[in-house]
Amino acid sequence: MDKKKIGFYYGIILIAVGSGIFYRIPQVMLQVETIEFFRQTLFLVRSSFYFLGGLLILAGGIRIYKNYK
Repeated sequence: MDKKKIGFYYGIILIAVGSGIFYRIPQVMLQVETIEFFRQTLFLVRSSFYFLGGLLILAGGIRIYKNYK
C-alpha cells in the first residue's frame, strides 16, 4: 500500500472520528453535568468538545484534499 492511499484512509478515519464526537456530545454532557467540578464550566467543556470535533473533521478534509491535489 502506498503513502497516498494511507493518507486518504487516514483522512476518512479523522472525519469519522470527528463526526462521532458530534454525535456523542449530548450523551456525554449529561454525564459531565453530574461532576461537581465541571458544573460551573459546562459551556467551556461543551465548546471544547465541539472545537475538537471540528478540528478533526477539518484535518481529515485537508488530508483528503491534499491527496487528490
